[in-house]
Amino acid sequence: MSLTAARLDPWRWLGLPLLLCMAATILFSLPLRIMGWGLPEPVFGVILAFSWAVIRPSILAPFGVLLIGLFQDVFWGAPAGLWALSLLVVYGIVLGTRNMMVGQSRPMMWFWFALACLAAEVTAFLVTQLDTRATPNLIAVLWQFLATILLYPFAHRLIDRFEDADVRFR
Repeated sequence: MSLTAARLDPWRWLGLPLLLCMAATILFSLPLRIMGWGLPEPVFGVILAFSWAVIRPSILAPFGVLLIGLFQDVFWGAPAGLWALSLLVVYGIVLGTRNMMVGQSRPMMWFWFALACLAAEVTAFLVTQLDTRATPNLIAVLWQFLATILLYPFAHRLIDRFEDADVRFR
């Protein structure tokens, strides 16, 4: 058993991942171009909404999801509450289907994560469409969706670390 998984401090399961997702959002917003392509803009908050709903470490998790969503709204200049609502919808869906997910294989959990990403993107798409009365660029939405589903290994690691530390999972 690793030393990092020995304790269940709230800052370790809630605060640190929240700060890392905020830092990753800032890092991926840098105007860096590689062979003419910019960095992808995945929705890092989906990692937290998915993982925290699966492992349920604290009642503070929905507030953390709300915080990362509001951060993304402010950072990207989105309408207030767009990503907060999208991530809370994901959290609620995953929390409601949690019993079906627990104990599934890694590929199946990746599939569930992809469905969670799809829920976030569809919610954001519909809210944006209602707010602007115009259809967002579908290709950009698709690229963001694909970039976000590639983040599943980080969600898997967060879930595994919690399961290793929580005696209820042994």
